[in-house]
Amino acid sequence: MIGTVFRSEDVPAEHRFDYWRDLVHRAIAPSDITSEHAGDFWAEQRLLELGPVMVWPTSFLPARFLRTEKMVRQCDPELYHLSLVLGGGMGLDHVGRTELYGPRDLWVTDTAEPYDVRPPDSGGRHLVTGVAVDFPKALLPLSPDRVRDVLGRRLSGREGTGSLLTEFLIGLDRQSASLQPSDAPRLGSVLLDLLSAWFAHVTDMEDTLPPETRHRAMTAHIRAFIRQNLHDPGLTPPVIAAAHHISLSYLHRLFQEQAPGAGEGGGGGETVAAWIRRLRLESARRDLADPALHAVPIHTVAARWGLPRASDFARAFRTAYGLTPKEYRLQALSPPEQTE
Repeated sequence: MIGTVFRSEDVPAEHRFDYWRDLVHRAIAPSDITSEHAGDFWAEQRLLELGPVMVWPTSFLPARFLRTEKMVRQCDPELYHLSLVLGGGMGLDHVGRTELYGPRDLWVTDTAEPYDVRPPDSGGRHLVTGVAVDFPKALLPLSPDRVRDVLGRRLSGREGTGSLLTEFLIGLDRQSASLQPSDAPRLGSVLLDLLSAWFAHVTDMEDTLPPETRHRAMTAHIRAFIRQNLHDPGLTPPVIAAAHHISLSYLHRLFQEQAPGAGEGGGGGETVAAWIRRLRLESARRDLADPALHAVPIHTVAARWGLPRASDFARAFRTAYGLTPKEYRLQALSPPEQTE
């Protein structure tokens, strides 16, 4: 697993808020963190260190984060901070803008400027959930003046590059327990490419990105599209290329040059068709091992994942895993043998 995990119930009640506050300070610029619920606090949080990028999925009772001008003068780590709200809401005052943020909203702050992040109202115990990202400003290939145009704005994580960035961050959280420290540098690079593409999009500066950054961001976008459409047996390389307004040869070149993103397995150089086939087989194998789906016919499981021909599925499954789908399901769902 990458990083560390904090759960408030693992800490004595009287120390929970202080412990959580110290953990947050490891990720963000110094700020004054307070909460009306400090005496009975609850939070869960991960810190994922992906090279120079810190990602921290979190859930917590309402709290306020105040970074004053004095704090800025005393210490500026020269970071941009991105927040993705998934549940609840937060308010922000930053660079003269005041906004309220709800689920699937994104916002950006600059540690060189004061900010006030606060609950939208007082007295409630509604959890705030989301994912935050902190990364050095020097790693973003855009001028600070252009980035300043988006600071404090309520930006959407529901469509386009914003949706892709949102799903990547959610995926990091879901898969963090199975990720290894060796994955961290690559995942940090992928995330920086997505952040660069997203910033360039919201600032209308996409043409200024280095070609390799645009290529990697396009590859991530295509992989997300494939995952969302695995159920469609008509999902083929020509269809994918047409959906993204690129040539078939360019699609194949992207896959040959780029390694997959978070949790996708495999390495660079895998063909588009091979990657689709592997994802479908992995998804079907997961469903076959699910006790809740034991009564679903094998051919139905395969068809769910875009593999409607039972004979083709059985042959490909056995080639990949050394067992027929029926044999695998029986083995996966059999109770463990009892030992004396």
